[in-house]
Amino acid sequence: MGMWSIGAGALGAAALALWLANTDIFLSKPQQATLEYLEEIDLKTLEKEPRTFKAKELWEKNGAVIMAVRRPGCFLCREEAAELSSLKPKLDELGIPLYAVVKEQIKTEVEDFQPFFKGKIFLDEKKMFYGPQRRKMMFMGFVRLGVWNNFFRARNGGFSGNLEGEGFILGGVFVLGSGKQGILLEHREKEFGDKVNPFSVLEAAKKIKPQTSASEKK
Repeated sequence: MGMWSIGAGALGAAALALWLANTDIFLSKPQQATLEYLEEIDLKTLEKEPRTFKAKELWEKNGAVIMAVRRPGCFLCREEAAELSSLKPKLDELGIPLYAVVKEQIKTEVEDFQPFFKGKIFLDEKKMFYGPQRRKMMFMGFVRLGVWNNFFRARNGGFSGNLEGEGFILGGVFVLGSGKQGILLEHREKEFGDKVNPFSVLEAAKKIKPQTSASEKK
């Protein structure tokens, strides 16, 4: 009877742990970024002779859609990149650029990611686009049903990847208005494969008001 009690207790504890892992109780809550925080982020171009510049250059005139990529080799990130890239013709019509930032440049990872992402990619060495408070999902992610659903969805969609690079710091997607218009959409990845809604991105992008030059005002 004692062994049965211990076994039942162990099963109950395991079931409780699994249930808790699939709630949002232990997920770190994202801290919303401010425009001032994003403007001062240092980014680098990925050329042989990289140029360092302030992130605000990306959206100052026409606004921008920016993906903070969790890991270029991740098949879930490639799936989201492809969905965002499907919006590019409509974004081009609106005159709004599509960009991505990555945390690191390893081997040919960025180059291999480019077929899935149709915009320019920059390096965020200090991982500031993943803040102000960086959130990580560790091995708990692999017992979440939502993550497994995301895995199957991306695999069924024909996406594949590798395990190169850091992939625990969660990413996100931003839609930024021009000048001081502000952050029109901020999607923070909750778990692996928690991708942004493309319709929401497009609706936010339509609210961007491009800056007009002094000559255009005359």
